[in-house]
Amino acid sequence: MIVGHRFDRTIMREYDIRGIVGKNLTTADALALGRSLGTIAAGRNGQLAVVGYDGRHSSPILEEELCRGLASSGMYVLRVGLVPSPGLYFASKVLKADVAVMVTGSHNPSEYNGFKMMVENRPFYGEQIQDLRELALRGIWREARGGVMDIGAIVSGYVTRMMRDYTSRKGLKIVWDPGNGSAAPSTIALAKVMPGEHYIINDEVDGTFPNHHPDPTVPENLVQLQEAVAEAEADIGIAFDGDGDRIGVVDSQGRILWGDQLLAILSRDVLRNVPGASIIADVKASQMLFDEVARLGGDPVMAPTGHSIIKSEMAKREAPLAGEMSGHIFFADKYYGYDDALYTAVRLINYLVVSGQSIDELRDELPQVVNTPEIRIDVDESRKFAIVEEIKERLSQTDADVNDIDGVRVNENGGWWLIRASNTQNALVVRCEAEDESSLENLKGRVKEQFNLSGVNVDF
Repeated sequence: MIVGHRFDRTIMREYDIRGIVGKNLTTADALALGRSLGTIAAGRNGQLAVVGYDGRHSSPILEEELCRGLASSGMYVLRVGLVPSPGLYFASKVLKADVAVMVTGSHNPSEYNGFKMMVENRPFYGEQIQDLRELALRGIWREARGGVMDIGAIVSGYVTRMMRDYTSRKGLKIVWDPGNGSAAPSTIALAKVMPGEHYIINDEVDGTFPNHHPDPTVPENLVQLQEAVAEAEADIGIAFDGDGDRIGVVDSQGRILWGDQLLAILSRDVLRNVPGASIIADVKASQMLFDEVARLGGDPVMAPTGHSIIKSEMAKREAPLAGEMSGHIFFADKYYGYDDALYTAVRLINYLVVSGQSIDELRDELPQVVNTPEIRIDVDESRKFAIVEEIKERLSQTDADVNDIDGVRVNENGGWWLIRASNTQNALVVRCEAEDESSLENLKGRVKEQFNLSGVNVDF
């Protein structure tokens, strides 16, 4: 009798696998994942896997079982140790791996962990993850002798590659905050070789994240960085999430620059190198960004939210730059096309030095609009997609200007409002943007009206 493995359905997310360790994510899951990915890769004549892990306390044991599963299916596994996710992606690209897996809980609380995956150096997501779940359930795994080898962290090579695209001999006064995450060793190494004056806070890897939660899209998580920038009288502050694939930035005045603002600034540099190129942003991004890309002569493209979706869309359109409000920034201009917060920092700092403009000046040059941050409305998992469909159906009976590539984004009275289902949390995501505060309040009222019609009471 064939005995397979049953993954908890709730951990099989759209872009990765993620759950609470000891509750719905276990070492047995890691082993089954390794066996399943190895079987999938073998079916494509794959043999080589690279595996890395973040600084969470549960990561080493999950990584060990994952590697055991991969090897049992005939894969030769190279372990790169404690690295940020983009460091693992870098190793996969350089080594031309058939499978790459990062053990990480990303920006989730410390009790979480999970796996980000690539097969043939392309994102492994969506239906592929659900197909993997079915394969594991059947338990028809390949059995062959593989092997596991520790090659150690690849931080030196990773930092050297990033610095290849730093063209100036000058630098800035910078405060870095890797947030006690797995990007800390790479941040320290980067600061040693980059010109300028560098201060690093929260530079010890600690999976409990003792100083603040490692999510740079939440303003309170940037307070410590803002204070350090003020104390050092620094030019800029840069923060990373728990696994180094999302960036947060504050200027010398402590003002936060969101993902769409960063993308608008970086587009100036990229569109000089690749005139007329497509620049991709997710559906949550400001209209300011799309208008700015068009003004610079680029082709602005709106895409569904999700780092795996963005990577795939970039490859299809041969786009040199893409980004999300969540701080995922993807460079294919001179780089590999995956989301890398450290490389984004290198390119941003280099552009500031070469252009001779401060991040404050560039921020102030952007068109000024009034908008909300991302607002998350907790709803039951079973209702979140249904509510979006209900809203979409109601709007289809009106003359509303709706973009439904990911949820519903409605253009209205010179602004817009968005409601979409989160693919990583039991929540609906809301964002509104308008020309002034009064118009913004009106748009927020339209959102509340739609929620009320679907039986959800909200107050924001």
